[in-house]
Amino acid sequence: MAKKRGKGGGTTYLHKASGRWCAELNLGYDGDGKPLRVRSYHPTRKEAEAWLAEQVALYHKGLLADPSTVTLQEWAERWLERKRREVRPRTFESYRYELGLVLPTLGKLPLQKITPSHIRALVDNLLQTRKPRTARAVRTRLHAIFEEALNLEVIHRNPVSPVKVKLPRGSTTDRAGRSLEAHEAAALLTALDTYKDERIALSLRLMLNLGLRVGECLGLQWQDLDLEAGTLTIRRAWSDGRLTEPKTPSSRRTLPVPHSTLERLRAYHAMWEDRLGETPPATLWLFPGNDPTRPLDYRAPAHALRRIVKALGIPPLRVHDLRHSYGSHLLANGAPLELVSERMGHANANITLSIYRHVLEHERQGWVVDVETLLSRPRAKA
Repeated sequence: MAKKRGKGGGTTYLHKASGRWCAELNLGYDGDGKPLRVRSYHPTRKEAEAWLAEQVALYHKGLLADPSTVTLQEWAERWLERKRREVRPRTFESYRYELGLVLPTLGKLPLQKITPSHIRALVDNLLQTRKPRTARAVRTRLHAIFEEALNLEVIHRNPVSPVKVKLPRGSTTDRAGRSLEAHEAAALLTALDTYKDERIALSLRLMLNLGLRVGECLGLQWQDLDLEAGTLTIRRAWSDGRLTEPKTPSSRRTLPVPHSTLERLRAYHAMWEDRLGETPPATLWLFPGNDPTRPLDYRAPAHALRRIVKALGIPPLRVHDLRHSYGSHLLANGAPLELVSERMGHANANITLSIYRHVLEHERQGWVVDVETLLSRPRAKA
């Protein structure tokens, strides 16, 4: 049974159409006598009531604005404050930078007054003064902010949705990932076997042979490696000098280690046993820094890779290109898209498809079916 409250209160009830719990806060009426409400939908009643209690507290402190007058600046600041708790510091800083390109122009306007024309003019200006990638990122961030306002019924439509960022012919929105050619990968792996620092050499090998992100690799501890089963489990990441959760829930994954890489890991384990005089403790970093209480410096693999590829005469290569090479070669060798998505730790297969579409399109060109040839083949007799 919904609990009804007066102005500044609200109600929670089961929304039968969606099967989710709705929390609704009453804020009185506008100048036309229409009720002012904000709503939010949650998977459980407990979460709905917690959200409602938070909004009621803000209302009674005078911190919850009338949804008809809340400005983009106010809404964006609250959105950023939530994101500060949800994303990594570097990601948060990029969000704040992107919104900093918007708020001086549109920040003082009420959310409900912002139209697609406002957004179109903003994007056009950014395309003239900034890189296309920046314009797209700003548009993406604004869409997320207005989409939240739409879901909470603060606005009746998302003014960003009709506005698209069409890039100039030949331009790219991101630095395209480069996939190592087979001979380049072979030369790199050979060079890693003789590289002076075993930690960096093996970490780069794991990024190439298991598709690990840099932070995932540097965040590994000995407890994450099962030498008997031949598996490696991603449980954390090392970024910006601190431990974080993996990038997405799907990034928590257990990966089979290729045989040649597993043999090198066993030799690496034996080396640390000799060096420590005991089996490496479970919580010891797989790739410790000069200060053994911390992993390798985040930039160390990139610096080493630049030196190695230069010595080999290989075109410039980013550390992330090792991961990209892993995904590309998996797909090129016939691995199902869903498996590649799972191994890479992507949130869903659509992300994998968007990144590796060029690989799949190239592979599809080889699938040419001549129906006439098929029909002319002799059929097997029963």
